Amino acid sequence: MRKLMQVVLAVSLIFRADCAWADIEGRKAAAVSGTEAAIALPGAEAFPEELIERFSRRRETLGTNYVPRTRHVRSDGRARYTNRLFLEASPYLLQHAHNPVNWYPWGDEAFEVARKLERPVLLSVGYSTCHWCHVMEEESFEDEEIASFLNSHYVAIKVDREERPDIDAIYMAAVHAMRGSGGWPMTVWLTPDKKPYFGGTYFPPRDGDRGSRYGFLTLLKRMHGAFKEDPEGVAKAGARLQALVERSLNPTPDLTLPDAQVIRNAVQYYMTAFDPVHGGLRRAPKFPSSFPVRLLFRFSRRSGDGEPQRRALYTLEKMARGGMYDHVDGGFHRYSTDARWLVPHFEKMLYDNALLVVAYLEAWQVSGSEEMKRVAREILRYVEREMTAPSGGFYSATDADSLTRSGHREEGYFFTWRPEEIDSLLPSREAELVKRHFGVTPRGNFEGRNILHVATPLADVAKQLHLSEQDARQLLESARAKLYEARSKRPSPLRDEKILTAWNGLMISAFAQAGLLLDEPRYVEAAARAATFVLEELRQGGRLLRSYKDGKAYGDAFLDDYAFFIAALLDLYESSREPRWLGLAIDLEESLRRDYEDDQNGGFYMTSDRHEQLLAREKPTRDGAIPSGNAVALMNLLRLHEFTTKVEYHTRAMKALRAMSGSVRKQPVAHAESLLALDYHLDDVKEIVIVAPREDSLGLSTLMSVFRRTYLPNKILSVVPAREQLPSHAALVPLVAEKRPLKDRATAYVCTRRVCKLPTSDPEVFRQQIVQAKDYESAR
Repeated sequence: MRKLMQVVLAVSLIFRADCAWADIEGRKAAAVSGTEAAIALPGAEAFPEELIERFSRRRETLGTNYVPRTRHVRSDGRARYTNRLFLEASPYLLQHAHNPVNWYPWGDEAFEVARKLERPVLLSVGYSTCHWCHVMEEESFEDEEIASFLNSHYVAIKVDREERPDIDAIYMAAVHAMRGSGGWPMTVWLTPDKKPYFGGTYFPPRDGDRGSRYGFLTLLKRMHGAFKEDPEGVAKAGARLQALVERSLNPTPDLTLPDAQVIRNAVQYYMTAFDPVHGGLRRAPKFPSSFPVRLLFRFSRRSGDGEPQRRALYTLEKMARGGMYDHVDGGFHRYSTDARWLVPHFEKMLYDNALLVVAYLEAWQVSGSEEMKRVAREILRYVEREMTAPSGGFYSATDADSLTRSGHREEGYFFTWRPEEIDSLLPSREAELVKRHFGVTPRGNFEGRNILHVATPLADVAKQLHLSEQDARQLLESARAKLYEARSKRPSPLRDEKILTAWNGLMISAFAQAGLLLDEPRYVEAAARAATFVLEELRQGGRLLRSYKDGKAYGDAFLDDYAFFIAALLDLYESSREPRWLGLAIDLEESLRRDYEDDQNGGFYMTSDRHEQLLAREKPTRDGAIPSGNAVALMNLLRLHEFTTKVEYHTRAMKALRAMSGSVRKQPVAHAESLLALDYHLDDVKEIVIVAPREDSLGLSTLMSVFRRTYLPNKILSVVPAREQLPSHAALVPLVAEKRPLKDRATAYVCTRRVCKLPTSDPEVFRQQIVQAKDYESAR
C-alpha cells in the first residue's frame, strides 16, 4: 500500500505537462431544429447529424416549458450547450445535460472513443441531491475554460451512483486505496481499459480556491501529462490499484462461523465511543447509521445488560429533537454536520427514513415511549405526502438546496425560518410557543436563519406560558400545520423522482412493519400498493430491474434490489396475512440464487452472471449508507428456512455466513446488519402461528395486541384469520398445517425449531411464551 501511494503521489505531483489550450473561438453551430441551433461544445468536434436529430426529437418531447439547468442560456431561454446526457433518463445525468463538457454516459462508446483518440478517461460519479456535486458542477463543469481542456484532452464520463452502484463501488474502493477516504462527487482518472490511476472526491476549480494547493484544472493538466509522458508508470499504478480493488471487493471465506463474541466486540466499541451528551458516537459529522441502535436493542435483550438499550434510546431521542429532524413535516435529513444533531446536511433520502422508521418502531416496543411512536408515524406521513408517486412507488430523494426569495440557490433555505416569518403566520400565542420550543431567535443558528430544534421541552414551555401540556401540544400541532402550509408555497428543493427497486423495498418494509405493529391497515395498503408497482413495472421475465422513471423501467437489478425487496415481501406476508407475498418472495429468491450466488464459496455478488464485465465483481459485506446486500440476503435465507422448513435455505445461509465471517470478525462495527442476522441465527427463533375463526375477531385482536407490544426481533409470524384460509398458508408454511382454533377462539401456537408449546387463547400466557429470550452464553 505504501509503495502504491508513492506511485500515485508521483503520478499526481511530479509530472507538470504544459498542455495547449483548445481554441474556444472556433465553435461551430449545428442545426437542432428548424428554429434552434446548438453551439458546439468548447474544444470538441461538432456532433454528427444523427445525434443532433436525436437532440431535436428529445427537445420536442420536452415541450416549450422545459427549463435547462445551466448558466449558459441564450436570449430566447434555450440552452447554449447540449451533450449526450440530454438523452438519458437519470435525473442526475440530466442535471449535467447542458454543461459545456462533452459528457458521455457509461458505456462501450465512451471507452472506444478513448482508445481511438488515445486519451485518458475522466470519470465523475455522484447523485442528483448531492450538494457538493452541485458545487463542483457550478464551479468546474459549467466553466468553459475547464470544459474546453476536458473536451480536447479527455473522454468525460458521468455516472449516477444510485443507478450504477457497481461502478461506484469499484472506483470508490480505488479512491479509498489512494486517499484513505472517499465521498461524492467522486472524481477518478482512468486509462481507456477502465483502470484507475488517480482519483479523489470534490476538487475546487483552480489553485488556491477554497484553500487548496492544486485545483481541478491543474490536476487535469498533470494527469493528462502523466498519461502521455509516463504510460508505463500509469499502467503500473492502474494494475496495482486493480489488484487492491479486487481483494477489497471479494473477501476471503472463513471455514469457521462467527459466534456471539463478535457481537460483544462491536457493542463494546459503541459503548466506548458513545457521546454521553448528545448521543451517538463522539464525532462530527454524525450519521444515524453510524450508531446501530437495533443491534444494541438486541444485545440488551439477550445479555440482560440494559445500558446499550438506554444509550440507543437516548441517541434516538436526541436525534429526533435536533435540527436533523424536520419538525414541520417529519422525516430526517441525511446527516448532522455537527456533534449536536443540530445543523443538518439538508437532503432527505428515502432509504434513511425507511431505516429510521424501523428503528423508532423498535424503540417504541422496548420503551413504550409515545415520542418514539410519534416520530415513526411522522416519518411515514412525510413519505405519504412528499415521496409517494401517484402509481404507489416511492421517489428517491430531495435536494439540500432550494431557491431563496432573490432567486439564488442556497442549502437549507426551504427548511429554515426567521422570527418575523413565524410571527406573521401564527397567532401570537402559537408563535411564542413555537419560538420558545424550537429555539427561534433573531440571530438564528444557520446563516442568519433558524433551524427548528427542540431547545426547550414542551412541558417547560407550557409552564412558562401558563398552559397545560395537553393544550400546548394542541397549539403546537396547529402551528406546525400552518407552518407546513406556508412552507409548501416556497420553491421546493429538487425531488429526484426515479423509483429504485432496492430503496422501495426498504420503504415497503417500513410501511409493512408499521402497519403490523401500530395496527394501521392503511400502512399495509401503502406497502402492498408499492410492492404491486415494483412487481408490475420493475420485473421482466421473472427478473427485477433497477430503476423506473418517466414511464420506463431500465437497468439490471443488483443484489440490493433483490435482497431488500424479498425482505419487504416477507414483511408484507406477516403484516397483510396474504400468502401470495410469501410465494413471490420464494420465487425471487430462486432468481437471486440462480443469477447472483457464489455456488463455490457462498454469499452473493452485487451483479448477476449476465452483467457487463467490469474491473472487478464485488461481493459486498460492509454496510454503507444502506445495509449490506449480503447481510439482508442472509437474513432472508434464515427467515425463509423458518417459514418453509427447507434445509437448503439453512445450508445456503451458513455458507453465506462463512463467506462473510473473516470480514465480520476483522471489522464487526462495519458489519452491523450482518450482526443482526448473526443474532437471529444464534437465537431460538420464535415461530408464531395464530389461527382464528372468522367470528372471533376480538380474540385475534387481543392476541395481536400482546404481540405488537412485545419486542421480539427474532421470529416469524403467520396469522390465519379464518379457517378456510388454512390450506393456502400451510402450502407455504408447513408449521401452519394441523393448527386449529381451540374452542372456536383465536389460538396462538408458539414454537421453536418446530417444537411447539401448548396452544393458548390466554393473552398473558401468550405473552410469557414469546417474551423469553435465549442468552448468548447458551447460544448454539
